[in-house]
This record gives sequence, C-alpha cells and structure tokens, in this order.
Amino acid sequence: MDYCAALFLCLCLVTAQSGTAEASEESLHWMETMERSHMKRISISFAEYIRGLENRLLNASFQGSNLTLQTSTIQALVFKLGCDFAGLSLNSEALKPVPQARHAMQFPAELTRETCRTRPRDLRLICIYFFTARFFQAGYSVTCVFWKEGASKHRWGVWSPEGCSTEQPSPSQVLCHCNHLSYFAVLMQISPAPIPAELLAPLTYISIVGCSVSIMASLLTILLHFHARKQSDSTTHIHMNLHTAVLLLNVTFLLSPVLAMPSVPESACTALAAILHYALLSCLTWMAIEGFNLYLLLGRVYNIYIRRYMLKLGAVGWGVPAFLMLLLLAIKSSAYGRHAIPIFDRQGNGTGFQNVSICWVRSPEAHSVLVMGYGGLTSLFNLVVLAWVLRTLHRLKVREKALGTRACRDTVTVLGLTVLLGTTWALAFFSFGVFLLPQLFLFTIFNSFYGFFLFLWFCSQRCHSEAEVETKMEACSSSQTMQ
Repeated sequence: MDYCAALFLCLCLVTAQSGTAEASEESLHWMETMERSHMKRISISFAEYIRGLENRLLNASFQGSNLTLQTSTIQALVFKLGCDFAGLSLNSEALKPVPQARHAMQFPAELTRETCRTRPRDLRLICIYFFTARFFQAGYSVTCVFWKEGASKHRWGVWSPEGCSTEQPSPSQVLCHCNHLSYFAVLMQISPAPIPAELLAPLTYISIVGCSVSIMASLLTILLHFHARKQSDSTTHIHMNLHTAVLLLNVTFLLSPVLAMPSVPESACTALAAILHYALLSCLTWMAIEGFNLYLLLGRVYNIYIRRYMLKLGAVGWGVPAFLMLLLLAIKSSAYGRHAIPIFDRQGNGTGFQNVSICWVRSPEAHSVLVMGYGGLTSLFNLVVLAWVLRTLHRLKVREKALGTRACRDTVTVLGLTVLLGTTWALAFFSFGVFLLPQLFLFTIFNSFYGFFLFLWFCSQRCHSEAEVETKMEACSSSQTMQ
C-alpha cells in the first residue's frame, strides 16, 4: 500500500434524504468491491465505480451529522449540511490510518447559500479518499482542479483545471495555484445575478490596472502635499484625507482575493474584509465631507470659520466608519469573510467556482444597509450639493456679466470636482437588468482609476494656484515700476 500517494475527491451534492437503514452497509460493501475489482480486473471502469459510490453515499441513512466508512485503502466521509451551515474545516487528523498524508481543506459557508436561496433541501458533503494510486492508470500526472457544478444537464458537474496551475517541487509535495479573480464593481453591486464567466477576466484586469495606478497616484499626491505643506489649507487637508482613504481602499481590495484562498486562515480573511469595508465607508464619508466643504466655501463666503474644523471633520471621516464597522463585528462577526462571486458559463448554467471569491461583506442585510444604503446617502448628498452649486453659479453669471468667463470656468471646475468625488459611485445603483453589464464596466473603469483622477485634479488646482500667485506678483511688480 502506497501511503505517500494519498488521493482524494470532494463533492458537494444536493439530495433529499431518502435512504434505508441498510444503505450505509451497502456503501461499505461497494467500497470493498472497488478494492477487489482491481485484483480481479473487472471490466467496469473506475469512473463508474465512483459514480456508484456517490449515489450510495447520497442515499445512506445514518444517525448524527456525519458518517465515516473505512476500508484498507478507501475512506469516505459524509456530512449533513443545513441552510445554517457555518463552514467546515477538514485536515489530515481525520485520516487516522494515514497521519503522514497531510492535507487541509476549508469549505466556506457560501457553499450552501445559493442552493438554499432557490430550493431549500437537505445537503450532503461527500469526501472520498484513496490511500493508493493503484486505482488510477499508470503514469498519471498530478493536476489541480476544482469542481464545476452544472457543467452538463445530465451530470452534477465536472472537475475543471480552469484558472489553476500545478507545481510539484518534490514527489511528495503538490502546490496548487488558482486565480482568484474579482472586479472593483463587486463592492457595490446590488443585483445577485451572475455575470458571464468570459467577462470576469477583463473586469479583473481593468480593476488591477486601475487600482495599481490609483495607488501610485495617491502616494505621489500625498508626497507632493508633504513637500509643499506650508501652502496647504483646510481644503487641501480634506483632499489628502480622501486620498488616504482611497489608497487604503485600493490596497485592501488588491489583497482581498489573495487572502480569500482556502489555504489562508478564515480569521485573516475576516480581518481584511472588515478593513476593506472600513476603507470603503471612509472613502464615501470623505466624499460627503468634500461636498460639505464645497457648500461652505460657496454658500457662507464671509462666515466659514469653525473652531477646530479639521479635527471635527477627521472625527467624522475616520470615526463614523470605524464605529459602523465595529458595530457590525459586535452584532454579527460572521458578516465578514469569503464572499463568492456568482458567474455563469456560456451555456447559462450556474457554476460553483470556489476560486471566484474575495474577502468582503457576505451578509446580504449588512451589505444592503452599510454599503449600498450608506453609499446612496453620500451620493445623494453630493448630487444635491452639485445641483445647488451649479444653480448658484448660474445666478452669479447672470447677475455679473463681466465675470461670465470666470463663472463658466468655475462651473466646469465644480462639476469636475463633484463628479470625481461621488457622482461616478452612483453608477452602483444601476447594477440590475439590462444595465448590469454596462454598469459593471463603467463603474470598474471610473472608480478603480478614482485615485488617478483625484491626482489630475490635485495637479490642475496646484497649477492654477501657482498661476494666480505669478499673476499677482507681476501685477505688483508693474505697479512698483510705474511709481
């Protein structure tokens, strides 16, 4: 018996419990028949034996929440799963006869969510372990795969290597690397409808490029601010806080798919999901603060002094998101964790890609209130401010025709600033129906490059300020010459 070559199959199958009292004995007998079949060279294929064992384990009747069946070279584990499934971890300790065959698997709570949402039934998780390679053809190659549900109308699914690469540093070690694709718009997506599988890669590449460019732009903006901090005012400080929030959001988003890997502890993914949520809330809050500050600048021109203004804004911009995030953790810590991204293949069948996931808010209720609801309020506030500012500037232009050119320029400036600081995020509320796919691309493009757009705004404002200073100096110099 080759204990070093421990192979396993893991399936998550849906079934109604309808077995007999002898069904578990029948499964054990079938496993023993599988062992003898290799010696007798029976014509039945190994795949047919596997399907026969799967059917018997699905119908096995047993007391408790799990069943273990063991022969000399095969071990089968069956778990009853309900719609309240909170996740399951399996490791080599479950294989008592072969402790040296080390492995670990993590089955997230999302495993049962979609099925329970559409047709609540009894679920079973079946793991079949083979502690010998003799059942498989000689000269086989080790390949990392995942179970793809609904691949055919007549089968539960197939094992697919799509998005996975295999490395074998030594004969006794196998490393699996699977792509954890995700797109920026998933953070604020209303509709739970799956997207076409072929669109996941381009959306992911756009998100990675956009977030990477935004990270560099935000870092450069912050460095330039510190270099010229003597010239900064409260408005500039607000811009820098927004850049910091955007920087944190982009960094945590890029790390999120990596920490969603099954090999990473669930606690690490939960922590990152909470930080990512905090970063998004902070970003949305500082957008609203930008709108509030804009209102003060144009609406209360001669009476805008507020004692400890930046301290109060900082408490709101960073404190309110922290309070909401900690409150959610205290109420329902399981709200954060691995969030599965629903996709479907070209045939329109739902898939169960376990590698399409990120660390994010996985509670639908929390996402509706503390992501979409919060984002809706901030976007609505900035849209109202934008409408008010444009109306105010229009009145100013009509009243003072001599300043028409400047008023028009100010209108474009305010419009550009407000669009960059909130309007594009309102695209999230069009992620449904026929608008879903266009919205995903527009939201991903505009908001993953959000930090870069802010950088362009910072540069334009700085150039404008330097031009005004230079104009004043020239005017002063010419006045002294005339005297």
